[in-house]
Amino acid sequence: MTMTIPIFLGALLAAMAIGMPIAFALIICGIALMAYMNMMDAQIVAQNVLNGVDNFVLLAAPGFIVAGEIMNAGGLSKRIVRIAVTCIGHVRGGLGYVAILSATIIAALSGSAVADAAALSAFLIPMMVAAGHDKARAGGLIASAAIIAPIIPPSIPFVLFGVLANVSITKLFIAGIAPGVMLAIALCIAWYIVARKENAKPLPKATAHERWRAFVEGSWALGLPAIIIFGLKFGVFTPTEAAVVAAVYALFVAMFIYRELKVRDLFGIFVRAAITTSVVMFLVAAALVSGWLITVSDIAKSVVALVEPFMGSPTLLMLAIMVLVMVVGTALDLGPTILILTPILMPIIKAANIDPVFFGVLFIVNNAIGLITPPVGTVLNVVAGVGKISMEDVTRGIGPFLLAESIVLFLMVLFPWLVTGPANFFLGR
Repeated sequence: MTMTIPIFLGALLAAMAIGMPIAFALIICGIALMAYMNMMDAQIVAQNVLNGVDNFVLLAAPGFIVAGEIMNAGGLSKRIVRIAVTCIGHVRGGLGYVAILSATIIAALSGSAVADAAALSAFLIPMMVAAGHDKARAGGLIASAAIIAPIIPPSIPFVLFGVLANVSITKLFIAGIAPGVMLAIALCIAWYIVARKENAKPLPKATAHERWRAFVEGSWALGLPAIIIFGLKFGVFTPTEAAVVAAVYALFVAMFIYRELKVRDLFGIFVRAAITTSVVMFLVAAALVSGWLITVSDIAKSVVALVEPFMGSPTLLMLAIMVLVMVVGTALDLGPTILILTPILMPIIKAANIDPVFFGVLFIVNNAIGLITPPVGTVLNVVAGVGKISMEDVTRGIGPFLLAESIVLFLMVLFPWLVTGPANFFLGR
């Protein structure tokens, strides 16, 4: 089976090179392996595609997608930003801290880096430019802050990884809280250094009444992440049930508390959520085809043999894997990277006796950083488009923040207790 790896990678890269969508490319590389092993059977492909999405846990994905659409359309995100503005908008570089704090809180509402980047760019970039901040730096900061969304629960990437790697999604959710906060702190430090060099004018200090009013109005939005984390921590509901709770809660608040969402708006929201869900589910289904064939063809064993020199040192192995994922992340989006690499890397992680939850968190953090690394940089493109900034400028503006987040990633590799310590505390171990 020495040719299985070249055939798998060759078919995958060739399909992508001719512009084939990732889902179809995954199926093609699976079919190529089947042909090589003389076990070609269309029924096996169809069966694995169906089995790929026949999973109760995956119902969490559409639930959180619907919740995120409702939150952005129903005014929940806007009120979170208002709280941050009234609390810290008046300090030097305050709008930058507002962007970081808002992105961190909204991350616990939507779980989508793209949605957060679009919402914050439209609202905050004009404000930051008017205050005197460099537009490219403002865009870079917002893009960097938006990638906290896939790390803090509810996180659809954690759902995908948990299903593919057979790892507890609840544990992944809980373990993602501290790394998300650490990324936010690192961005605050980087912004403090950057903002000192800018002659920006802070906003007027809000009165106590304005702060209280903003907090009261935003308290319903703040309640959602608290409900999700409390429910998961104490076993009140599973991640799938949490998704339903989030969607229903968001719908109730948007329609009956804030009254910014009308019945006529629901059709468009559900259509957008259905389109996003169909893309995610088809990707998962296609990944299960190649994943099954990776197992059958013993590719995992061949990959383990390739990294055998690192197996004696989990830290060196994790560093090597993180560098690999970072390189792949410059060319592939977050979802495809998770779907392609998870079935290949998990046997290595198990063979090296590395905690799969610890690996899962670092893997998703690394993939999230890939959203702001050129040339692909999905979140960079969103910020550039919404904020009317050239791609070259926003790439320049992201430099110090990308460095800060990369440092946090490698600190977590070198000191695993930064992830496992808070996770064990939250899980009551």
